[in-house]
Amino acid sequence: MINVGIVGLGFMAATHIKAYRQVRGVRVAAICNPSGRHLDGDFSDVAGNIAIADPIKLDMTRVRASREIAELLTNPEIDLIDICAPTPSHHSLAIAALKAGKHVLCEKPMARTAKLASEIATAASKAKGFFMPAMCMRFWPEWVWVKEAIDDNRFGKVLAARFRRVAEPPAWGQKNFFNGERSGGALLDLHIHDVDFVHFCFGRPLAVYSNGYTKLSGAIDHVVTQYHVASGAIVHAEGSWAMTSGFGFSMSYTVNFEKATVDYDFSRGIDSLRLCQSGRSARTVKCKGKDGYVGELSHLVECIRSRRAPTIVTAADGKIAVEICEAEEKSIRDGKPVKLAA
Repeated sequence: MINVGIVGLGFMAATHIKAYRQVRGVRVAAICNPSGRHLDGDFSDVAGNIAIADPIKLDMTRVRASREIAELLTNPEIDLIDICAPTPSHHSLAIAALKAGKHVLCEKPMARTAKLASEIATAASKAKGFFMPAMCMRFWPEWVWVKEAIDDNRFGKVLAARFRRVAEPPAWGQKNFFNGERSGGALLDLHIHDVDFVHFCFGRPLAVYSNGYTKLSGAIDHVVTQYHVASGAIVHAEGSWAMTSGFGFSMSYTVNFEKATVDYDFSRGIDSLRLCQSGRSARTVKCKGKDGYVGELSHLVECIRSRRAPTIVTAADGKIAVEICEAEEKSIRDGKPVKLAA
């Protein structure tokens, strides 16, 4: 049994708890929140951009609750620290947990700046425990499918790819999200998912050219970026939490291969992924597997059990995602393309 201690008890904590319930041999053994909120284990009032069908309520007879992270770090029964706290605390919490010999899962972004993310990556390379950034799109079944299609060339090379993740302003955690100095705005909190996936599929971009604006946080709340990638494909992504209230949440991608066009739209539900090939009728592709949250947690748990470091997403990947976001921010500020170091 792998015992998990969750730090930070908002929407992502509730999402992770739901996912842990679908992973064999894991239990939430401790929860921690300095504010004291949700330490009773009742997450019924928590909401986010992806609905949680059943309200989360922990049976606290088997869970330790604390306001102090030190109580989790010094508890020998806790194997894995799951960091769901606000972005500014990721660096200190991750470093402390790694020094305590714990395995660590850290929600995105890995840190507020690339410099801080690099320090976490360095600490992770020397630590007894494993570290994994929670980049869930690498594990989402329909996104796993398109990554495999790109890698195995089943439809020929990619000519163009578009990724889109746009939403109305978050209705939760606004004290942190709407302070751009703390959150990094939608660029760093929401768009980073597609930044990471572009890197995953096409390698580290050679350069980025971005446009964007602030509306709510003082940081970048809406961004559109074109990526110069080694393959020569036209790749761009849009991210926003600046849509008008009532818009909801939308995530999608379209990848145009030489021999097919693949289109994914979260709003289509079970028909989310469509494949169009010349000479054939368009069809829905059904992908097996749980959502990306269950996927990422299952991967980390299996790595801990087998004593092999995570491979699908690493600390280095988390650092690179922040570096690319910072290049996009500079491009918006300067109004011109920004090259990324190799």
